[in-house]
Amino acid sequence: MKPISLWNEGDWIAAIGAFALFAFLGIGAMIATRKSEEFVGHPRGLFVLFYAEMWERFSYYGMRALLILYLTKFWLFGDGKSNLIYGAYTSLVYITPVLGGYLADRYLGQRKAVVFGGALLALGHLFMAVEGMHGVTDPLVKQADPAINVFWLALALICVGSGFLKANISVIVGQLYGLRDTRRDAAYTIFYMGVNVGAALGTILVGYLGETIGWSWGFGLAGIGMVLGLIIFMIGKPALKGQGEPPKPLVGSREWTLYGVGAGAVAVIWFLIQYQGVIQNLLIVSGIAMLGYTLYEAFKLPKEPRERMFAILFLIALNPIFWGLFEQAGGSLSLYTDRFVDRQGVPTSLFQSINPIYIVIFGPIFAALWQWLGRKGLEPSAPAKFGLALIQVGLSFLVFVWGARAVGLETMTPVIFVFLIYLLATTGELCLSPVGLSAMTRLAPLHLGSFIMGAWFYMTAVGNFVAGKIGEATGGESGEMSKELTLGIYEKIGWTTIVVAVVVLVLSRWVKRWMHLDTLEDRVTPADQANVPGGGEGEPAVVGLPKV
Repeated sequence: MKPISLWNEGDWIAAIGAFALFAFLGIGAMIATRKSEEFVGHPRGLFVLFYAEMWERFSYYGMRALLILYLTKFWLFGDGKSNLIYGAYTSLVYITPVLGGYLADRYLGQRKAVVFGGALLALGHLFMAVEGMHGVTDPLVKQADPAINVFWLALALICVGSGFLKANISVIVGQLYGLRDTRRDAAYTIFYMGVNVGAALGTILVGYLGETIGWSWGFGLAGIGMVLGLIIFMIGKPALKGQGEPPKPLVGSREWTLYGVGAGAVAVIWFLIQYQGVIQNLLIVSGIAMLGYTLYEAFKLPKEPRERMFAILFLIALNPIFWGLFEQAGGSLSLYTDRFVDRQGVPTSLFQSINPIYIVIFGPIFAALWQWLGRKGLEPSAPAKFGLALIQVGLSFLVFVWGARAVGLETMTPVIFVFLIYLLATTGELCLSPVGLSAMTRLAPLHLGSFIMGAWFYMTAVGNFVAGKIGEATGGESGEMSKELTLGIYEKIGWTTIVVAVVVLVLSRWVKRWMHLDTLEDRVTPADQANVPGGGEGEPAVVGLPKV
């Protein structure tokens, strides 16, 4: 007898999701407009940023859950090409924060950069709802449809919008607190939960609508979510207490000139997203330039701040390895799940909600774990946590390969192994992504805060492009995914990552010395100057943003 599946209708998913969305919208608007300067012991501005970023992540991850399926099923690109486009797009999402961070540091300020980025994101997600030819099965005819240029434009707007919003909104979180404020790490943990609540809801609702009702329905909902986030951020401006404003008053048409630079970046990205080979060269050239500029700035600093910059470079260099594996989730792993996993009727895109749900569940547990270990003097350093993260993400692929091969290549892979690969990848993420972002905000010199955050995302971009190349390889010479080949590639990258992790763990004690955590109190932030109560020092708990 065939088991009864509640997923066939999906009405309960839509109802629960809609209720949650309206509840979050109402609470966010209430907090943004309330008179009190604090909410549950934190500045009200934290929750304005919480809800703005929650909606942005709702849009981004909802659209991401559909993208690889949309490329293969609607635009009819081959599996290898679709993975490469996916990797190119996600890498550009993480490259552009270098531009957005630099312009915010020098000219715009973080708040104006977030507003501009949010507007571009809303336009991009809404343009994704524009579909081209229906019922055409010839890939060449399909890809000649003029509407595909609207699709490329939508991706370009999202890439540049993310560049202006992504790094800067997390910097504002840090500006609300002094470096010695004991609430700082808890604030990033709260912010991190908002990110993942949005990611989970977006993946479920946008993915469900896109796969079951129509692509434009899913992408349209993602656009609406971004508009809501932008509204909350704008009406909550008073709660930010002047944080994130331009370093100097913007005079005359200078501000619009900066927005023109952003518009020009959209045109550049529109070109790059279509020619993925150019992106690889861009990553190499701009990576060398970014490294050179970082070292130039580092050698102008005294010994301890200079060594902190070296520690930053070590940490961000590990980003491409972790995200190259992790980001298979939205590419080759999504296609594998669609074709070779016994899903029991569950839409493929919904499996990408497993990661943010795990984050919401395990995030507080990891935060408590780090604090408990810290009190006992046993908490791993940030570089050691990075080594643990690499071990876990490598192991996740080895467990998945073992499970798939254990039942035989001719048999559909049991769905439990999808949950296991996400579980180990998520616990690895909790050891790397939030810890790394907290380290960036602590170790970077104040005048380079957004640039360093942009550099962090830049190396995440490299990881996403690596993910696309790995995904392209799973398509083999024919361009169509092979189960056996995919499992072989997963096994190889799993073992390689574990070897790298062991080396990182060996080097971690030396890198920790470069961080000079005991003298961080010498740095002063605007929040310190405002006499925000301060306290403890030492290694941060689980804080920050995901691969987010």
